[in-house]
Amino acid sequence: MKRKVTLKQIAKELDVSISTVSKALRNSPEIGEDTKQKVQAFAKFYNYKPNNIALSLKNKKTKTIGIIIPEIVHHFFATVISGIEQVANENGYNVIVCLSNESFDKEVINMEILANGSTDGFIMSLSKETQQKKDFHHIQEVINQGMPVVMFDRITNDVLCDKVIIDDQLAAYEAVDFLVAKGFKNIALVTTVDYVSVGRLRTDGYINALNDHDIPVHEDMIVKIEDIEGCASKIEALLKDKRPDAIFAVNELFAVTSIKLAAKMGIKIPEELSVIGFTDGIISQFSSPSITTVSQNGIYMGGRAAKMLIERLEMEEEEENEQYRTELIETHLVERESTSTM
Repeated sequence: MKRKVTLKQIAKELDVSISTVSKALRNSPEIGEDTKQKVQAFAKFYNYKPNNIALSLKNKKTKTIGIIIPEIVHHFFATVISGIEQVANENGYNVIVCLSNESFDKEVINMEILANGSTDGFIMSLSKETQQKKDFHHIQEVINQGMPVVMFDRITNDVLCDKVIIDDQLAAYEAVDFLVAKGFKNIALVTTVDYVSVGRLRTDGYINALNDHDIPVHEDMIVKIEDIEGCASKIEALLKDKRPDAIFAVNELFAVTSIKLAAKMGIKIPEELSVIGFTDGIISQFSSPSITTVSQNGIYMGGRAAKMLIERLEMEEEEENEQYRTELIETHLVERESTSTM
């Protein structure tokens, strides 16, 4: 059985550009007859068949960037979009935003639709279901076809592309270290399920910080939540049964839910329970009490992702061996009313 080939592989074998291969397969008059016949013969021999992923590529610029995010409920994603749009517009690009709603199928469909001539490249954060399935074929496919992808926040190391992230493990470590320095020892964690990359890394940071301070890690002090709708009962059980003196929550929705439930149970914030969240969004700033949080700087992250993608799109020639970059954005702790010294 002949191996399946991509546009990039055909271009490499015949020592021509991806754009030349694409045009030759479409019988473009811009390509010489000799080259056209070689490309078409090679493609036929290896049974190359283009899929719904676009062949518009380098020969036709849309000056549009496709953004795929898991959800809009988190303020963080809104700030990232804002940062992307600002840099994109400054460079003459427009953006199209699609939501995967944490669905693998929706993510695939969004990518196929946008790649079919609507956009030049993608900036994306993976859905929960994509991370759970560990199926990234749709992303690899567009990269193979010559469309650059930049991942941010929720990423995978199984796909070679540019990435913009924070050090989630270190940020969580520093948040828990801050609580320990304040005198707290009975620190609970409200996090995501393990297959969500950022939740897993923040959980690792929490565990490492406790270990480094010789504080025992108790599994029943770690609450893992799959979706925000089902989180209240689990957090309520934690507050009732374990009575932590502090909570580290891996996003601001988990943090504000913890505070709301604690207040409902008559637990005073921060006198009896201190809370640290993640992402310095509107909820953290205007909640009562306001929430101490790890700031991710989503606007800057989005701007850097857009800059990386545009640099890829405007490269003169395809590189033989692409050197992909992972850019680390610094975080810092914003101290507010939800934490106190014991």
